[in-house]
Amino acid sequence: MVSIIIVSHSEKVANGVVEIASEMNSGNIKIVAAGGTGDGRIGTNTEIIIDAINSVYTGDDILIFADLGSAILSTEMALDLLDPEVASKVRIVDAPIVEGAVVATIQAGLTENADEIIEVAEGAKSLPKVHKD
Repeated sequence: MVSIIIVSHSEKVANGVVEIASEMNSGNIKIVAAGGTGDGRIGTNTEIIIDAINSVYTGDDILIFADLGSAILSTEMALDLLDPEVASKVRIVDAPIVEGAVVATIQAGLTENADEIIEVAEGAKSLPKVHKD
């Protein structure tokens, strides 16, 4: 079963995205937050990301949604420090953090195919927020 990790510069944002995505969870998808620096500051922390990955690792795919560029860098650093077998199961998804995580959670309830889940999540980049008549 695919797991989802939310990496944000803000612990509150990461927890909020987990809260929103969890509303769409069919109950069997692990969704965890890896936000902030660990001491209340804004930023990312490689160790927090590693801990999140290890907390959900079962041998299945792990999808990471990140908010800003340095969150990607911190995630990539975490992958470099992980056991290669674990790191090989982690995929950073190029999608909006909120919309992507929500649609990924919905899709993960329908399929365990990570490629399909990622495709749907990345499609969230083109979802219009405002419909004009």
